[in-house]
Amino acid sequence: MITVTTVLQQVRGLDEQTLRRWIAQDWVRPARRGENPVFEEIDIARLHLILELRDQMEVGETAMPVVLSLLDQLHASRRHMRRLCEMLDAAGPEDKVHDILGRLGGR
Repeated sequence: MITVTTVLQQVRGLDEQTLRRWIAQDWVRPARRGENPVFEEIDIARLHLILELRDQMEVGETAMPVVLSLLDQLHASRRHMRRLCEMLDAAGPEDKVHDILGRLGGR
C-alpha cells in the first residue's frame, strides 16, 4: 500500500490539498488504513490521468466527473467484451449460442 506522502513524491504537480479534494469528490478511491487513505498502483495511474486531463486536455472541474465516468464505463465494457470473447473461445461450436446465453443470463 502506498501512503499519501509517497503519492505526492511520485505524482509531480499534485499537492496534498488537491489530492484530498479529489478523494472527497470520489475521482480517486483509495482504500483506508484507519483514518488515512492508502493507494495502489492503479490509483497512481488514475491520478496521472486526472492531471493529464486537467493540465493537457484542459478538462475543467465541472466536466471531470463526466469524463471519468465515461472512461470507467469504457473500461468496464472492455472487461465484459474480454469475458465474452473468453466464453466464445471456451465453448464448442455447437454449444456456443446456448452456452453463452446461459452464462450471460447468470451474471
